[in-house]
Amino acid sequence: MDPLRIEAGELTADEIIDAMRGGRRVVVTADLFGEERELTLRHDGKTFYCDTPTRLHKHAEEAEMRACIEKMGYAREK
Repeated sequence: MDPLRIEAGELTADEIIDAMRGGRRVVVTADLFGEERELTLRHDGKTFYCDTPTRLHKHAEEAEMRACIEKMGYAREK
């Protein structure tokens, strides 16, 4: 399945998480450290991953992933 490519703020956190739960990687273009960069959000059925240009971090719970997506500005507000 092809990744879903979005700009930061294009989709809500729910829409991003729904895509990940459906098996898609979500590639987000965002301003990181003053430059436009891509990061990948994914879910392997158990763990949520956020792969940024500087590090890979994991979230065990959907609520943690949602909070990260919202805090970092990857999602638009509802």
